[in-house]
Amino acid sequence: MDDIKKELLERGFTGDLDDTAEALSFYSHDASMFELVPKLVIKPKNTKDVETAVKLVSEQKKKNPDLSLTARSAGTDMSGAAINDSIIVDFNKYFQNIISVKGDKAVTQPGVLFRNFDLETGDYLLPSYPASRDLASVGGMINNNSGGEKSLEFGKTERYVPQLKLVFADGVERVVKPLKKAQLDEKMAQDDFEGKVYKDLFELIEKNYDKIKAAKPNVSKNSTGYNLWNVWDRETGIFDLTQMIIGAQGTLGFVTEGTFKLVPRPKHSGLLVLFMHDIDKLGDVIKTVMKHKPATFESFDDATLLLVMKFMPSFLKMLGPVRFVHFLFTLIPDGMQLLRGFPKLVLMVEFNADTEAEVRRKITTLHKELSPYRARYEINGFEEDPSEAASEKFWIMRRNSFQLLRSKVKDKHTAPFIDDLIVNPEYLPEFLPQIRDIIKKYKLLATIAGHMGDGNFHIIPLMKLEDPNDRAKLLPAMKEVDELVLKYKGSLSGEHNDGLVRGPWLEQMYGKEIVDLFRKSKDIFDPQHIFNPHKKANADWGFSFSHIRDKF
Repeated sequence: MDDIKKELLERGFTGDLDDTAEALSFYSHDASMFELVPKLVIKPKNTKDVETAVKLVSEQKKKNPDLSLTARSAGTDMSGAAINDSIIVDFNKYFQNIISVKGDKAVTQPGVLFRNFDLETGDYLLPSYPASRDLASVGGMINNNSGGEKSLEFGKTERYVPQLKLVFADGVERVVKPLKKAQLDEKMAQDDFEGKVYKDLFELIEKNYDKIKAAKPNVSKNSTGYNLWNVWDRETGIFDLTQMIIGAQGTLGFVTEGTFKLVPRPKHSGLLVLFMHDIDKLGDVIKTVMKHKPATFESFDDATLLLVMKFMPSFLKMLGPVRFVHFLFTLIPDGMQLLRGFPKLVLMVEFNADTEAEVRRKITTLHKELSPYRARYEINGFEEDPSEAASEKFWIMRRNSFQLLRSKVKDKHTAPFIDDLIVNPEYLPEFLPQIRDIIKKYKLLATIAGHMGDGNFHIIPLMKLEDPNDRAKLLPAMKEVDELVLKYKGSLSGEHNDGLVRGPWLEQMYGKEIVDLFRKSKDIFDPQHIFNPHKKANADWGFSFSHIRDKF
């Protein structure tokens, strides 16, 4: 990579270039179970640096076919999409500018951490944040089409990005936003790379319009494939290229700026917690809860609860002394309750409203309607403080379980390979026991947490991936889980996206014809495949499997 480094500097690259052993090791893995050791890490200071790098790699690609670029920000991706064996482009160091916040609109660079962004948006909120909201970047949220606990009410990131700036494969940054047909015609008439992208993609979608629309997964949220079905709408006459880029995991170009639509922060919220000791009536409970249109409907299982108890001292470091003492104090009533038996599931139903009285009315109404079911309920407070202090203990357990798994279980390691399935909630009473059976069949130690209202679950097994016997479980267990999800007409990913782990199974979900359209779309944007290879529709399980980490 010495020649690439030299050429970048000669072309005026002002950012950092790092190929030290320490840096290459650090960037060789993200939050997934994979490892790809890069040859160079670059940290652009500005858009010109990004354009310079893309142009150089584009020019050198024929001479050096192994050259490629993978964008990375916070490195929290669980699908293996933020790693590469060529050049990593780290946006986290310098692309940290929140450009403007005006009411319900904010413009920011991709390296900004969500937690910092959230502090600046005042009375408004970007509601599509993931559970890793304290660690994730807004650029990662765009590229993964993130969703989380508030997706039930507000949907995913794709709803909140009206405009992007993208460095295309020709190394030119351009604004991307929805276009009316007349504007689209003007774009397609351009005699340049941008015009060709618009023209070729429009023709691809128009030619296969009905097939593409029919391919859209029939679930509340989906992060698999490319969102071709959301790009062109004949009825509205709108062509929206942002919908192709959001969730593309940096395989089509590099996002250098995002504009977000925000929603008003809830003035008051309250939480109804259900401790379910059996799930025989889960279907009825879900139906009852959903009739009341909650803001969030979350869950975690007994394995998660045991994990929290086992590693309780870890929360002191996570929370700090004051919040930790409060956490312990608020857990006392629940600790007494647990002496009467461990729940199989903890369900969390949150309601928002403009007044405390309205929140209380919603919660008590649902509480009364659920009284025939054998579950223990706990009503938590009504806070204006967005830290959700009154119900914080449950959110702490729900949001931090994966971080605990990653950092504290030393003899086994997180193996997120069946971590993001989604089926419609009406199937859960049948579906969840069958998932449990697969977990037991392969003797996987796994926690199950997720978004009950969406039917979106995160199953994080703990495994010794350096052990061939454990590694041999991955493929058959994944196949059984995938077949079960598709049997119930679900999606293999509701939030975490394809990357190295789910990309190889897109054909199983969509069929060859649709996946071929995904690949042709990639070719339109990225003819030389310089952006993030081996991911999404161009993933291959043989390649992915050969890059599973064997050292932790």
